[in-house]
Amino acid sequence: MESDGQYFYHPLENIEDIDVFYDALDRKHLTRSISPERPYTYWTIELYDQKNGIRGGGGLGVLAADTRRIAEKMNIPFVLITPFYPSEPHQYLKNGEVCETHESVNYKKFGFKYVDRVNFKSPDGVCYLDVIEKVFGNTRIISITEPNFGELYSGTSNSDHRLYQEVALGFGGYAALKLIGLKPAIIHLNEVATFFAALARLDELASNGMDFYEAVVYTRKHTLYTNHTLVQAAEAEFSKEQFDRYVFPNLKSLALKKWLTDKFVDSKIKLSSVTIEIAELRSGVSKLHARVANYRDIAGNKVKFKAITNGIDLENWLLSDLYNFYQEIGLIDQYGAPTLNYGDNIGYLTIDEIRNFKNLGRDILNRVLKKHPDQYGNILNFDQDDFIFDFKRRFTDYKRPDLPFREPARLKNILESRDAHYILTGRVHTGDNGMMEKLGRILTIIDEDEFLKTHVHYLPDYDEELAFGLSSGSNTAINLPIVGLEACGTSWMKDVGNLNLLISTHDGGVADASLNNYLNVSGVDEREELNMLYQRMEEALSVWDNDFELEFWLQQQLRAYLPIISGARMLDDYLDYLFH
Repeated sequence: MESDGQYFYHPLENIEDIDVFYDALDRKHLTRSISPERPYTYWTIELYDQKNGIRGGGGLGVLAADTRRIAEKMNIPFVLITPFYPSEPHQYLKNGEVCETHESVNYKKFGFKYVDRVNFKSPDGVCYLDVIEKVFGNTRIISITEPNFGELYSGTSNSDHRLYQEVALGFGGYAALKLIGLKPAIIHLNEVATFFAALARLDELASNGMDFYEAVVYTRKHTLYTNHTLVQAAEAEFSKEQFDRYVFPNLKSLALKKWLTDKFVDSKIKLSSVTIEIAELRSGVSKLHARVANYRDIAGNKVKFKAITNGIDLENWLLSDLYNFYQEIGLIDQYGAPTLNYGDNIGYLTIDEIRNFKNLGRDILNRVLKKHPDQYGNILNFDQDDFIFDFKRRFTDYKRPDLPFREPARLKNILESRDAHYILTGRVHTGDNGMMEKLGRILTIIDEDEFLKTHVHYLPDYDEELAFGLSSGSNTAINLPIVGLEACGTSWMKDVGNLNLLISTHDGGVADASLNNYLNVSGVDEREELNMLYQRMEEALSVWDNDFELEFWLQQQLRAYLPIISGARMLDDYLDYLFH
């Protein structure tokens, strides 16, 4: 970060600037300051920001919201471009099965203002999109929307409707920027669904008189692709026929059409492949992810990713009193970044402070739980001395929400030994029938035992509020991804920040630090991991009953992970990567 707070980028005002641009390439990626007129633009198919009326599906959207909030604190000109979905799903239980209801949402209710309309071409003709925005200091959210836009992640990943949404975000969002009078200093693509924003920029340059090769080089130098998926084979692909209907009608440059056509293999194209081609700057979201992500470009060469671990907006996710305390004792600065001597200052976090903040968190959790009845319709309320384990994250196979229930008798014995509770919550993606069945089996296991029925609680319709309540008010968080499959994860970061004891496998962002800094779950096979999990749960109960042990473990966790979980550190890492 420059001492005057400026970051540098050289805009290509016209074709004569190309020599200046090329002269700058050997020195820096970008060479003139970001400004309100030339902001950092961040593109995401998903935003999870309930305070502003946009509910996403999980960590990708939460990360986007946190990044914008951090940019606002750091006074960085920053524009987040995302769809506003006019319908959002909510989950509930009916006869033991997860069902969904759909709620219409109106952007006007949340302070968004209508700007104007833009259009792009679809198979049905010209499609008009409303442009709405909300301004926060030097940052803003720009959204595009229309009544039939549908819900987030509606349909399969390679469906026509999903492609329509992604093309609308790219071409419609880029047109919205121009409408408002903004030019992107950098295009940050948050996963491959946002590829079409960079394509729209390349088309503009190539169709306005720039040599096509120079337009490609320029676009590549000013585009950052952040990947969140470990295996390229898992990425969706689209057919040439789909591109003929949804993409090519929106391109003006014949050279670009030829360039894009050449990227198809057997009439199929992976967005990850062309995103790699259009973005020279590429980042993974943890050290482990950047090292093991298996991606190759169209020529078959392995792609290297810069490791920039995700972070969270500490001010948003920590108890306010706890956040202020961290600042008072010199752990974090005004932006939420760790201070130079934070490690020494952690000693001011004593057991008395820890128990006081956990009591405050328990009060908040009880207030949140009034809105979230369990699987039996019961409103939960916990005493300060009640012990709570929690598992809170998106329900998918590799995160293994079912692992603790493989041996129900052992789980029951652990909970009975302390009269402890286990809270299970997370969203199952629509159409994930296998996970729906696993959740059903978990609920059956609980229902068949009288003790588990009163001590294991499933809370449907997981959201930001519940995530905050549990991270601040439970005792021990459980995080069990199959090692090698979690890109980063951020739920565990909220737990560490809020002084929860972490039980986890050594995967994703957790693996950025040594496995000795938390209660690690490992083994040569899943059977060994299960045994280790139960041992760690027993150990967690013991730690919480011993003031010396609890102070030691929570100080150690925070000392190891505070720089890792800090969103201010994350954004500073991005800026350093882009401009130095």
